[in-house]
Amino acid sequence: MISKRILIPARLRKPPTTGWSWLDRRFVREHMDHLSRDAVLLYLFVTAVADPQGLSFYGDGTLAALLRMSLPNFLQARDELLARDLIAHETSLTQVLSLPPTGQRRRSEPGQGLLHLGEILRQAIAVPHPGQEGNSP
Repeated sequence: MISKRILIPARLRKPPTTGWSWLDRRFVREHMDHLSRDAVLLYLFVTAVADPQGLSFYGDGTLAALLRMSLPNFLQARDELLARDLIAHETSLTQVLSLPPTGQRRRSEPGQGLLHLGEILRQAIAVPHPGQEGNSP
């Protein structure tokens, strides 16, 4: 096991005095490998500029320009983050969400909550949920 020690105590990281920014390690372990480079860059940026509620007020054009992405690439990156339930978005407002519990994903219909991994797999192989009648011919 690596012995941990603070290398430069005078530079110990503290929350910023203005704004707010942090990144949950689970993002790196559970989500980053499933995202494009552009989606990772977008997530890191909105996480860095978000306020304590996770809100960022940059418009699409401004974000695309700051990240040096074409607008179509930016929109694809945002769609990836939305699909993984990492952000919520409305015009000129993006919210970085708390990470979904491990093994759960939001239902595809907005506002429908989370799916358990077992439900996702049942849907994938079209097996009825326990207690449901099968519609076999």
